[in-house]
Amino acid sequence: MTNSDFDVVIIGGGPAGLSAAVALGRARRSVVVVDSGEPRNAPAHAVHNFLTRDGTSPAELRHLGRKEAASYDATLVDARADRVQRTDDGFAVTLSTGAVLTGRRLLVTTGLVDELPDVEGLRERWGRDALHCPYCHGWEVRDRVIGVLASGPRAMHQALLFRQWSPNITLLLNDQKLPDSDQLELLAARGIDVVHGRVERLVVEDDALVGVQLADGGVRAIEALVVGAPVTVRAGLLVDLGLELAEHPMGVGLHVATDANGATSLPGVWAAGNVTNLAGQVITSATEGLWAGAQINASLIADDERAALAAYRATAG
Repeated sequence: MTNSDFDVVIIGGGPAGLSAAVALGRARRSVVVVDSGEPRNAPAHAVHNFLTRDGTSPAELRHLGRKEAASYDATLVDARADRVQRTDDGFAVTLSTGAVLTGRRLLVTTGLVDELPDVEGLRERWGRDALHCPYCHGWEVRDRVIGVLASGPRAMHQALLFRQWSPNITLLLNDQKLPDSDQLELLAARGIDVVHGRVERLVVEDDALVGVQLADGGVRAIEALVVGAPVTVRAGLLVDLGLELAEHPMGVGLHVATDANGATSLPGVWAAGNVTNLAGQVITSATEGLWAGAQINASLIADDERAALAAYRATAG
């Protein structure tokens, strides 16, 4: 990397960040993407619901996205952004390598982290047969015996939602609050079993999930486990700049709030992807990155026009 001054610094090299880089590169903006190489969907076997890319692995999609962004002269930097400071001209981003990048605008697409419950073996199966999203993985586990691990008030909703993909659904309460009588009646009407007791570990045989072991030693046979894990957005850099995280409208955690153009409450700072849309899928994040990139370009055009007009008037006068 020979240039450290850019029109736009993008922190986060997932679908949102790379899509924004393509849009900005095609708009002939100088753009750099800082990627720490920690994608949320890395454990998943494939990306789904992405038209023409269904079944592509996350790693391959990232490779193709980086190649495409580079074809429009985007600079790709493999590093962690450790610090962001506001400057007179925009922002200075200090990397884990010690390098400092400056940009007139900042786009944050750092995504989120799934906070998995403390169940032995869960992390090793995450993204395989331990899942969270029916639209991402429901087809792959259709008609299997599916357990829904309760980790909060959304467990009831998840159990009923996954019933669309399989008639064999079990709600594992995991020491969470028992559904009320109306909810229990609805679960019974949909043929969903309710199992009491804390889930201690996943039972795996021949590299496949076959059950969960409860605290009393009993084993419940399942072939897939749904976990509505809490999430934490990677927004520390924005918080350091003075941004306050907001409760997501769906009640699933804190997020970076933006307006319809992807702009945050901090002047010159945009956000896209899961850091602002906690429920967004890969194609959603890519779309939001494109939109944010276009809006950032529009804001830069407005700046360029004001500067040109001021210089013209000074010369004409």
